[in-house]
Amino acid sequence: MTPRTVTGIEFPNAIAEGIVIVDFWAEWCVPCRAFAAVCKNVAAAMPDVAFVNVNTEVEASLSEALGVNSLPTLMAFRDGVMLFREAGLYSEEAITVLIEKIGKLDMDEIRARVEANTAADDAAAAAASE
Repeated sequence: MTPRTVTGIEFPNAIAEGIVIVDFWAEWCVPCRAFAAVCKNVAAAMPDVAFVNVNTEVEASLSEALGVNSLPTLMAFRDGVMLFREAGLYSEEAITVLIEKIGKLDMDEIRARVEANTAADDAAAAAASE
């Protein structure tokens, strides 16, 4: 599958189901262009995985909300849950291994951990505001 560019409005739906690899980039970023080719090659080899691009200059608010401050930044989602976020260049092999590992995760366990962490954060915030 060829990577597709998504907007901030499209982003939540783009990451909602399955494994989704997101490449945050900018026109002026020379390493981003090289990394786009890597993502395109992996996308062609793994048609069951969605690959999307986010232009950080066009979608600045989305990039800021997700903490993107270096380019390129690679994120990986599964069923709407962010499982990986790192800036830098990655090889085709590294992305493939990342996807394979994400595919083996027990998402029920991951969601339970996320919910537990969210509940703990909420409790800490409530205690701090008292």
